Amino acid sequence: MAKQSWKPGTMIYPVPAVLVSCGDAQRGYNIITIAWTGTICTEPPMCYISVRPQRYSYELIKDSGEFVINLTTQELAFAVDWCGVKSGREVNKFKEMKLTPLKAQKVQAPLIAESPLNIECQVREIVPLGSHDMFIAEVVAVNADEGLINPRTGAFEFSHARPICYSHGRYFPLGRVLGTFGFSVRKKKKSPPPHSRRRQVKH
Repeated sequence: MAKQSWKPGTMIYPVPAVLVSCGDAQRGYNIITIAWTGTICTEPPMCYISVRPQRYSYELIKDSGEFVINLTTQELAFAVDWCGVKSGREVNKFKEMKLTPLKAQKVQAPLIAESPLNIECQVREIVPLGSHDMFIAEVVAVNADEGLINPRTGAFEFSHARPICYSHGRYFPLGRVLGTFGFSVRKKKKSPPPHSRRRQVKH
């Protein structure tokens, strides 16, 4: 297949679309929509968000050293977009979007009650990169909606919350399952041939 050569750009899509809550009770709470986010380490659990220094939330996160990543759903899609284009300097995003701030376990930044999973983070390092600064953070607590926890297995079933992602300026729902981790190398169980099955003899 023929290829076109383009100039360098941010072409890794799709990406998460998360609501990052920050601030504290004294300075006030804010929400910023972030697409540049992800996991960078398992032990200790660590993640990152990249934020433009011009954004209102930048100083809140830098000063407090804390934030919460709130995963998003189809029901939150409007709020995700709205919180990404409006500034916390001018509006109270929690109030305008009718979102509920909840007290976190480890950080001063609030959880968003309407999010199915809230990841509390403490900043370990700030890396200036250019247009954005990367906040490298350690995950210090996770809060999951009880209604999404499978009572039989104890697994958190995020897919039931109808999560969304972001790709080239558009928001998308996740599609059908194509496989589970390791399915490409998993051996298929072979059924015994019919002639090998013993017939039950009646006495």
